[in-house]
Amino acid sequence: MQVHANVLNGHAETSPTTFDSRNPATGAVLGQVYSSTREQVAAAVAAARAAQPAWAARPDSERQALLMKVAEVIKSNSEYLAHWVTREQGKPLGGVGPGQVPGARFEAWGCEVWTQVPASLELPVEVVFEDETRRDEVHLKPHGVVAAIAPWNWPLLIAIWQVIPALRMGNTVVLKPSEYTSIGTLEMVKLIAEVLPPGVINTVSGAGEVGGWLVEQPGVDKITFTGSTATGKRIAAVAAQRLISTTLELGGNDAAIVLPDADPAAIAMGLFWGAFLNMGQTCAAAKRLYVPDELHDAVVAQLKSLAEAMPMGDGLEPGTAIGPIQNRMQFDKVSRLVETAKATAGATIVCGGTPATGPGNFYPLTLVTGLKDGDALVDEEQFGPVLPIIRYRTVDEAVASANRLDVGLGASVWSPDIVRAREVASRLEAGTVWINQHGMVHPMVPFGGIKASGWGAEFGHAGLKGMARTQVISVGKG
Repeated sequence: MQVHANVLNGHAETSPTTFDSRNPATGAVLGQVYSSTREQVAAAVAAARAAQPAWAARPDSERQALLMKVAEVIKSNSEYLAHWVTREQGKPLGGVGPGQVPGARFEAWGCEVWTQVPASLELPVEVVFEDETRRDEVHLKPHGVVAAIAPWNWPLLIAIWQVIPALRMGNTVVLKPSEYTSIGTLEMVKLIAEVLPPGVINTVSGAGEVGGWLVEQPGVDKITFTGSTATGKRIAAVAAQRLISTTLELGGNDAAIVLPDADPAAIAMGLFWGAFLNMGQTCAAAKRLYVPDELHDAVVAQLKSLAEAMPMGDGLEPGTAIGPIQNRMQFDKVSRLVETAKATAGATIVCGGTPATGPGNFYPLTLVTGLKDGDALVDEEQFGPVLPIIRYRTVDEAVASANRLDVGLGASVWSPDIVRAREVASRLEAGTVWINQHGMVHPMVPFGGIKASGWGAEFGHAGLKGMARTQVISVGKG
């Protein structure tokens, strides 16, 4: 069985111990990954630090050109990478165009696009003030070494979101993939490292303690992390001790609000994929759906019809639209929340609610009604294929419910009246509020959370600036 190595200063790095990576659809072991030691984490940071001055000294145009080559390598290996995503993460292979299931091929294509866009953007020196006495310019400088910790739900794409802007701005990177989905990410980095100078991108792998060793390294100048709020708080505390910069994209419990004038049939597909894309294992998925009394039954009926029609299974099998939950820990959390909902007075399991038997972490798409604010499935982020649908009487009541939790990653409003929808959207406490869509990120549009959903922006010019520090050069004209 193949053991997958890390990349350290341009070469393959092995370790004394390994861990298994499993297929969530079958439970089979896919391969093994070397678990980095504390000394290897320090060596990876040292390699990145040694390579950083020369990388930053390159003309920006050279870094852009090299990153465009990275995009080409990803594109030419997209099918290979997509198969690793499906085998290791579980999302179906799907496709990339209109009408295609947005699965692993979409993720590989996204890696290409989210490399091309940061590589193509221009960031000229900004003159913020000038008169007859002075000229003040804002220059962007790299932080130095960026520690990036990627999650298991979009293991390649989110790694790219973290790595490429950092590299573009002249930083070097040490990336730690999730221990649940390490192989695909390591395979992608091996391809990237063939294009870049040694030490510019390095990896470490292993359980959470490896991530802890990484963020504690004195040679790290910035940390970017996507994951749970609890882990994000620990990382922020470590960073605060050294006063280094962080970008944290943390948990969300996104609310979607259907306004009374919405057409249930017209919005059903958008709501469905807004909630169940990647089996609901998306930070900015719709996880609480607020529907007015008069539309409640019609919206539920539309979503039930879609949920029961979606074929679930191994994502490598043709025609599969829905895959498994990625790991048993998350499977057990989803199961617990549904069992708690079943025991809640007034709750109804509209469809699903019973785990599939046999191998794999398959849990059916589940709709739950009759819940209210304060119930566990409403207040806790389920991060899985379960959607609570909550009745409301007034829009003010729905807005108050959406804002009551200490999270604020995304939200959405659904209505044919865009003026009215904009007014409601402006009242929601979230980093992004979509209208008549949910979770539709774009490489040019800033994305990030507020409250306990984190801070800092990714994507576009804002994401690039987040990977740099500012230096003002003030020139006197005396």
